[in-house]
Amino acid sequence: MTEQPHPEWDASYTADAPAPWDIGRPQPTFARLADEGRLTGRLLDAGCGTGENALLAASRGADVTGIDVAPTAIARARAKASERRLAARFEVADALGLGRLSLSLDTVIDSGVFHVFGDDDRARYVASLAAVLRPAGACYLMCFSDRQPGTWGPRRVRADELRAAFSDGWAVESITADTFDINPMDGTTQVQAWLAAIRRN
Repeated sequence: MTEQPHPEWDASYTADAPAPWDIGRPQPTFARLADEGRLTGRLLDAGCGTGENALLAASRGADVTGIDVAPTAIARARAKASERRLAARFEVADALGLGRLSLSLDTVIDSGVFHVFGDDDRARYVASLAAVLRPAGACYLMCFSDRQPGTWGPRRVRADELRAAFSDGWAVESITADTFDINPMDGTTQVQAWLAAIRRN
């Protein structure tokens, strides 16, 4: 499946400096989830970037597909998979239209996608996830938190906004305070996040 490229996101991967979130390794939270045996089965990394979280899941035996709207990121993810001899698939696709992928998934991971959407697209995204995640399937979602001070970076998300977004057809099992690792910005290497564990009804 080929989507129209999104130049604004692709530019994040062609700039001279790496994007803040493109840290060259899995986010520690997803490494912990992998160690706990949660990144299993048919797994989708929605907004996979250059593929580190997806490749981690593949290395632990998951049947992995990663999608992103940035062709440059997908090309890098494919190259990493080849170099590491991991059988993960990476496609240019939009997280708002996952139903077009004709997938039936056990697990979805989201590292920093939910918080980029406005209210209308947020609802479309949740519906898109529902279109591919089987009943009782698990979604592990990390987003920027309202606990993060200042105004730079993506939109802050409150825990109650997460609960509201996933109130119909989902069970929010937990929302816990966590952190994203980022490339250094003004001396900062971590930002505040929420980790939500959500199950499809």
